[in-house]
Parts: sequence; C-alpha cells; structure tokens
Amino acid sequence: MDSKLNKLKLDLQEVLDKEEIIVDDISYEKKGKFNFLTITLDKVGGIDLDTIVAATKIIDKVVDKSNITDDSYIMDVVSKERG
Repeated sequence: MDSKLNKLKLDLQEVLDKEEIIVDDISYEKKGKFNFLTITLDKVGGIDLDTIVAATKIIDKVVDKSNITDDSYIMDVVSKERG
C-alpha cells in the first residue's frame, strides 16, 4: 500500500502544481469499520475552503484512475493545520 500511496502523491502533486497547491501527506487507515483515504493539502500563505473544494474535484479524478484498493473507502481532503 505504501508504494501505491507514494505514486498517488506524485501523481496528485503533478496535477496540483498548476494551482500552486502542495500535497503535504496521504494516508490510508481503518477507523472503526470504515477505511479513510486522507489527503492533506497546503499552499504558501494558507489554503482556503474554496481552493480545497476546487482541488477535491481534480483529486477525485486522479484517485479514481489510481485504483489503490478494491476496498471501499471515504476520501477526506483536508488542509494542513496551522499553528
């Protein structure tokens, strides 16, 4: 799974570079009875909700093509937490 996630991260970064969005992290984990694919994004100066929504539309197409697993999962696209 790690190699699939690493490839997915590279593929996502390639398409999101045009939007100056950084793919900070990707994880796939089971929480309770659900599987979650969590993609954490960042951008210089911060990333707003409108940018997350636009990026999710792009990400969805790339993730569908990547076929990382046959299991069902919930995709969660989030912004990097700022402290």
